[in-house]
Amino acid sequence: MKSEPIALPADPADAEDFNATAEALDRGQRARLIRRTRTGLGLSQSEFASRFRVPIGTLRDWEQARTTAPDFAIAYVRVIGQHPDMVAKAVA
Repeated sequence: MKSEPIALPADPADAEDFNATAEALDRGQRARLIRRTRTGLGLSQSEFASRFRVPIGTLRDWEQARTTAPDFAIAYVRVIGQHPDMVAKAVA
């Protein structure tokens, strides 16, 4: 089994810290972008999911970094962040 290289090694002084791979860091950054966009619009997860036609379970998985949001989803979230009313109207 091939393991990914460590992008951020665990802090040896912190017994609860752990190594992080580049993929895990990317997934976390994507989760943060989605969460910040949603909270910046003042929407709950269910409101955001309903307004922009994203399955609520998928949104939760992305925000909690359980799964990696694909590139198209990140592009969609960036457009939502800049033009939320236009996107909501387009998907209504």
